[in-house]
Order: sequence, then structure tokens, then C-alpha cells
Amino acid sequence: MSGFSAFDLLPPILTAIQEAGYSDPTPIQTQAIPPLRLGRDLLGIAQTGTGKTAAFALPILDRLARRRVKAGPKQTRALILTPTRELAAQIDTSFATYGRRLKMTRAVIYGGVGQFTQVRNMGPGVDILTATPGRLLDLMNQGHVKLDRLEIFVLDEADRMLDMGFINDIRRVISHLPVERQTLLFSATMPDEIAHLAQGLLSDPLRIEATPPATTVERVEQKVLFVEKGDKRAVLANLLSQEDLTRALVFTRTKHGADKVVVDLNKRSIEAEAIHGGKSQGARERALGRFRSGDARVLVATDIAARGIDVSDISHVINFDLPNEPESYVHRIGRTARAGREGIAVSLCDITEVGLLRAIEKTIRIPIPVDTDHPHHAQAVAEIRESSHQPAMPGRSNPRAAASRPPREFRNTAARPRQSQNRSEARSDPHAAPAPSRPAPRTDAKPAARPFRNKTRRTSP
Repeated sequence: MSGFSAFDLLPPILTAIQEAGYSDPTPIQTQAIPPLRLGRDLLGIAQTGTGKTAAFALPILDRLARRRVKAGPKQTRALILTPTRELAAQIDTSFATYGRRLKMTRAVIYGGVGQFTQVRNMGPGVDILTATPGRLLDLMNQGHVKLDRLEIFVLDEADRMLDMGFINDIRRVISHLPVERQTLLFSATMPDEIAHLAQGLLSDPLRIEATPPATTVERVEQKVLFVEKGDKRAVLANLLSQEDLTRALVFTRTKHGADKVVVDLNKRSIEAEAIHGGKSQGARERALGRFRSGDARVLVATDIAARGIDVSDISHVINFDLPNEPESYVHRIGRTARAGREGIAVSLCDITEVGLLRAIEKTIRIPIPVDTDHPHHAQAVAEIRESSHQPAMPGRSNPRAAASRPPREFRNTAARPRQSQNRSEARSDPHAAPAPSRPAPRTDAKPAARPFRNKTRRTSP
């Protein structure tokens, strides 16, 4: 019998879990499912890849199925709010998988596509709605979605919502929720703003932590390659030619950078697709579909995909660009080593990214091993990294901002010479024009009169 049977879930749910190939619950599922079945509010600190979706989907399905109440027109009984389109689709698929033997109605709402189908699906009301904040508010303002009879509210990836600027949208959605409800909040990290939000949103919540904040998946083998910036594409192509690399997710810092990497890889006869916020929803779904099917062995993405792609057999995650936020590194490499498998995370670091690497290693509390066994190893960058391993300067209150700057000895100081240097150079040049003398300030001068502003009178046509 499945280990999930200890949770006393409905038999159709247990059967669906078994058919999906799951036998033993993860730690977060063990901690979350029993209290959620009893209606407790929950604050979950959980990283990607910990089984978090099933941790809330299974008890939600169980509670809604035991209390068969038909949702009213345009209403939903459970709302899962999530930051990205990909993650919304992924969560909806999980509900479909676990609830396949239950007569549950579902809908998913996100932007980037037409709203006609979404409005039609919400017309009679649904049991479970998964949505992104922007499109949900849009349809609420149009009167197509109502939340006044909501029973369960899940705020997923709360810190990612904050990073993407959705915090005000979240507050507007919360203002439409009924007072009597069950609320779940999940976040990989707990910044102050999310902690304040949780305090006002949750009622006597149970707090659980699946893993300590900002720790990496233990099964991921990590390494860093020090390279010159101009050699990164050649190094990437060399990595992708390795036999043990079956499916790779490559991260860049910008949308433009992702597209350029894909063009370069295709020129080298390496099938690759790009996925980022600048592409339409249809293009993103096609790219993800080709990646899942194996038609494209490489998917190049920005951080929008760090928590929105659930492909179980990604063998490698490659950081073509190191992320500006150290926590994003954890979520990136968490895309591999999923479902009990092992994975490899490779980071390419040029001289401008040594500070970012230093911040990442400080966050994960371990040094990332260096791989020098490649033809483009940049020893100068490696030496800078070694020399930068020293205690932080006292009084530095923003290490993240400091980490985004290159080491001091490589900052471009020649472009903006100091003013004192310019003055000394002017004094040493006999042909230079004399500097204008500055008159001594008058002590009896009256305040200068304000200049007269000529305001043109506006005449009616």
C-alpha cells in the first residue's frame, strides 16, 4: 500500500497517486497534508523540487470532494495564485493528475492569450481555479470572476511574486476574499514584506520548513568554469557536446541574451529553443513542448522559468550568465535532480561576475568546485576569485548590491577621471586656459529675485 494511505485521503485520490507512480511522501507532504485536511492555515518555507504542489493539491482535493458544494456562476471554491503562466499550467496539470478519478471542475487563467476560453470556463463556476495575478484582476474587474464564496486560498511562490512586482496586485485580490477561508502561503525565502503579508493574511498558521532557506539540492553536482566573456559561447557548445548531457536548461540574464545564444547554437547544429517573457504564450508552450519531447535538447531561458518548468529528466543546468540575485541560483539548479534523480549544475563565470559568484557561495555557505579541465580556462579570473575570498568590509550594509559590481581592480576608472586630477593636469599645462576665478561671497547681498516667468494665457478656441 502507498505511504500516502496514512493520510486517510479518499480512495480515488490514493488510486490516482499510485497510478502516477508515487509511493512515498516527501517531508513537506508529511508535515503539511494532515493539518491542511483539518482546515489549518499554513505558512510553508519550501524550495522548488520538494513536492510542494502535491502537499497542497492533495488535501484541497480531499476537502472539496468530501464537502460536495456546487460553485456558483463565475465562482470558485479554491484559488491558487501563482506568478507565471508556466507554473499556473503546471499546477493545473497536477490537480488534473491527482483528481482524475474525482468529478472536479477546473480552470486556469493567465495572460498572453485571449480571454474568451477562460471567460467561458468560468461561466458556470469551477471547483479549482489556478491563476496569475494580472489576468485574474482583469477578469474580476470585468465581472467574469467572483471570489466572495471562496473556501481555500493558496498564495504560491510568494517571494517570486514580490520580485516580479505583483505585491500590489496580490493585495487587491486579497481584498476581495471572504473573511472565513483557509489560507496557505508558500515561499522559498521569507523577506520582510512577505513576512508582514503573511502576518495579516494567515490566522494562527502552522509554520513548516521543508529545507533551510537558500540551501541547494544535495544531489546536484556543482562546478564553476572561469572563462573570458568572449569565450562563453564556445565553452557552452563544448559542454553541450558531452555524451552524458541528455537534456540541458541554460540560463541567461536577459531576453536578448537568450535569443542570441539560441541563434549561435542553431548555427552550430545544436537544436535549441528560447523561453522568456518577451515571447507569446503560444511560442513559449511550443518551445517547452519541443524540450519535453526531446526534439530540442537545449532550452535557453531567463529566470522567469526558474520556478515554472517541471521536466523530471533535465540532466544539466548551465548558468551561461550568473544571476544577480544569489537566491535565484538555488532555484535555477533546482530544475535538475528532480524526482530522486541526480543532476549537474555548471556555471560560466567571467571577470565581471566574480562578485556575483562570491555572493552565491556566501548564500549557499559552500565554495563551488572549480573545473579547470577545459581549453578556455581563464587563470586570471580564477586568481581574482581566490583573492576575493576574504571577510566582508565592516559597515557594508548591502552585500547583494556589492556583489553585482566587479572587483575593484577591474572597475573602469579611466573613463571618469577625478576632478582633482583634471585640475592638476590643467595647472601643469602652460597652454591651458586659466580657470575662471570664483568671486568671494558677499555678506551683505540681498536674496536674488526670482526670475519672471512668462505665462501665456490660454484662450478658448
